[in-house]
Amino acid sequence: MTFSRLSLLWKILIPTSLVMTLAFAITGWLVQRDVVRASYASVEDEAKASFQAYESLWRERANRLGAISEILSTMSDVRAALKTGDAATIRDTAGELWSRLSKEDAFFLVADGQGRVVASHGQAGSFALNDDLPMVRAARAQFPNQASGFVQKGQPDHTELFQVVVTPVYVQSPAGPVLLNVLVAGYRVDAAVAQTLKDSTGGSEYVFVSGNRVVTSTLTPAITAAIAPRLLMNSTDIPDYLAVLNPLRDISGAQVGQLFIVRSLAGARQRLAALRREIVALWLLALVAALLITYLVARKIMRPVAELDRAAAEIARQNYDYQIDVRSQDELGRLAGTFQSMCQSIRQAREELIRRERISTIGQLATSIVHDLRNPLAAIYAGAEMMMDSDLPAEMSRRLARNIYRASRGIQDMLQELLDVVRGTSSGSELCSLREVISAAWNTVAPSADARGIALDLKVEDDLECPMERARMERVFANLFENAIEAMRSGGSISIQGEKAGDNIMVRVEDTGPGISAALQGRLFQPFVTEGKKNGLGLGLALSRQTLLDHGGDMWADDAPDRDVPDGGQKGGALFWLRLPKNRAPITHETAVLNGAADIHEQFPSLRRPE
Repeated sequence: MTFSRLSLLWKILIPTSLVMTLAFAITGWLVQRDVVRASYASVEDEAKASFQAYESLWRERANRLGAISEILSTMSDVRAALKTGDAATIRDTAGELWSRLSKEDAFFLVADGQGRVVASHGQAGSFALNDDLPMVRAARAQFPNQASGFVQKGQPDHTELFQVVVTPVYVQSPAGPVLLNVLVAGYRVDAAVAQTLKDSTGGSEYVFVSGNRVVTSTLTPAITAAIAPRLLMNSTDIPDYLAVLNPLRDISGAQVGQLFIVRSLAGARQRLAALRREIVALWLLALVAALLITYLVARKIMRPVAELDRAAAEIARQNYDYQIDVRSQDELGRLAGTFQSMCQSIRQAREELIRRERISTIGQLATSIVHDLRNPLAAIYAGAEMMMDSDLPAEMSRRLARNIYRASRGIQDMLQELLDVVRGTSSGSELCSLREVISAAWNTVAPSADARGIALDLKVEDDLECPMERARMERVFANLFENAIEAMRSGGSISIQGEKAGDNIMVRVEDTGPGISAALQGRLFQPFVTEGKKNGLGLGLALSRQTLLDHGGDMWADDAPDRDVPDGGQKGGALFWLRLPKNRAPITHETAVLNGAADIHEQFPSLRRPE
């Protein structure tokens, strides 16, 4: 079903729902975009805050280790034990003092100036006596200040990570300060350390990476294994997580690992999903409410529109008395009132038109009667005048009496025909000889034709017959003869040809007069169109053609062939074509072809113009 076929109610509801859906979709997209940005920004801020908290905490631990080491390096007992150079004395003294000063989960090492471990206490783990400590040699560049950093130890497939603080212990000699020993304090970076960081920084996840493996992580082993390939590539693009990367550097400043502070996006995604559900629910509620309100309002608006539609249908059925109930004073109410006024105006105009049509019909009927009665009355008048004013021979008197009789009989036939029209009856048609009808019409105009020297060339066979109303067809031919006689004031001839053409009889009427002017060619068969006739009403050809139409035929004019004239030029006369059906079938619509005689010439060769 196309949109144009929908009712106005649906044409209102469908665009309303589409517009609301589009508006909510755009609004939801904007809200979702802003929420996503805000959520990601919040998570990012939390991750950065966790990183800052981690740095503060890690710095605090390093400072605490450094402070303890600084205290130990300045204690007289420690310095005295270190001066002895005895490893056992150094270990005993350092262990006793470390156990009293440090409560950290850390380790404490004493090394000589070359980095060889002399004593080991606390959670030393991977560091043992006589182990070599490269970080001590790396820290010599910063002596006599403390140095701190991360230390990587172990094989590539089993790397351990430590945070250490290196503190040198000097003694005075005549030559200046002499490095006596080096104190190394630190932490192992393990799950406990990572969990401590997580608990202390608001729940962020911590993942330590060193070498080609994840050293420790606060994430579950499955999640850690899933994201490990990205972490080892130093990528922070981790699905469902936002990561902040912090490099871990050793005492010399070289990078020995990475710390990823990871913040889960699950909460943000859950809030976003909840927001989407709320937007969809709100859209559904708003859409239902809007459609319901629109439906109620549209129904109220459509009620007078439907009433106007019914009224228009009644007017189309010519029921101009249909009344519209005007219930409102808004635009539709005013429209209904205007429509009501329009209907009233149409009723009045229709009544006035009917009245004028009746007057026009009476006028046309009277004009037709005057046109048809004028010739027979003129014949009666002329004959009676001659009989009264002259002593005529008996033969002439009888001829005049016949003419008066024939004219009066014609008047009687016309009046009877008029009476039949008024009563709605018809005199009916009869099978008539076309030649007899033409001859009878010529006899009525023969005196005028003889007076002007006009002859009739009748080429119609005696057996050419068709059903017709004889009196009306006689007047058709008589009207053509009268027009031709009126046009040929200096004499001439009228030629009539007729032949069968299928189910029709075609009649060609041609004269040698001046022809039809171009100004009249297109209006020739319209009522009251005349030219060159002092007393003409312009109804003869219009009534003649109507007679042919009433018989189921037609009548039209054509250009007559050129002929020689005395002044040396060439000119064609008037040429009319008449089509009469052999079986009468009256028609009520226009079928004439005013300039289509060429087709007739092709169909009826015997009626062609002479070459």
